Amino acid sequence: MAESTAEILSDEELGDAAQLACLLEASASKPGNVSRYRDFNNTSFEDFLISAIAIGRAIRRAQWVSVGETIWKAIYDTQRLVGSNTNLGIVLLLAPLAKAYGHGVWRKRLAKVLAELTIDDARQVYQAIRLAAPGGLGQVEEGDVAEEPQITLGEAMALARDRDTIAREYATDFTVTFELACPTLRQYWKDKVDFSKVIVQTYLTILAEIPDTLIVRKNSPAVAEEVSQRAREAILAGGVFSSKGRRQIEELDRFLRDETHHLNPGTTADLVTAALFVMIAEGGLDLRSSEARLERPYREEQLSGW
Repeated sequence: MAESTAEILSDEELGDAAQLACLLEASASKPGNVSRYRDFNNTSFEDFLISAIAIGRAIRRAQWVSVGETIWKAIYDTQRLVGSNTNLGIVLLLAPLAKAYGHGVWRKRLAKVLAELTIDDARQVYQAIRLAAPGGLGQVEEGDVAEEPQITLGEAMALARDRDTIAREYATDFTVTFELACPTLRQYWKDKVDFSKVIVQTYLTILAEIPDTLIVRKNSPAVAEEVSQRAREAILAGGVFSSKGRRQIEELDRFLRDETHHLNPGTTADLVTAALFVMIAEGGLDLRSSEARLERPYREEQLSGW
């Protein structure tokens, strides 16, 4: 990504950008996720709104403290207000991005931040993960979050890169965020597409290309690949831009929803939020235009928003 010519945001504005990214992502009707029109039985849309606000203080301080401290503080503040894991993946992505924000090429600054992660960062992140208590973690021989870390956070993420896309982002200087998600958001927004459609189509694009590792952990690689294939079929049918594509998205949404939420593409949603944060902070999304509204359902009975 080229060096940004946008005005550098203040700490306060950077926190606003993170909160706005979370609010926009949660509000779009992405198949399989909680949205304005769909709750889970243990997590509501309001939980995500509260969580978006809760991370603000931590992100505003991110450039002045360690990545681990930012993650711990954001998760602690969230868990004081909500009763489930709503944003661990988001916080893991936003914290190093916020730490690296500033003059120059953002991704180069990020690479330096990631290379300098410490054992203490790992300790604080492990504590945050245990506090958030995400589903589907399991146990591993080295770098298990239930134990006191003996390696840096960067080394721990490298060990997990093959089983977790967020860990892979740490190990690759956020390849998905900067090389797939941000360009997709930018392209659709240049086309003046309704903003909710921009978010959903970006989500589908990521899901189609990268099987969701939360689904992998809760099910299997084969199940995650089936979900990705259904996302590819929705895109080939036109995605959010055609009636056939929207029907495919509705079918995907029905397929992904059950009482256990084992097919929730939560990691994909986290990646969308990271890209939104980057684009907002760089001034690449002008949300003041009429096209930026978040679309409401065109038929009252279509609770999914499509």
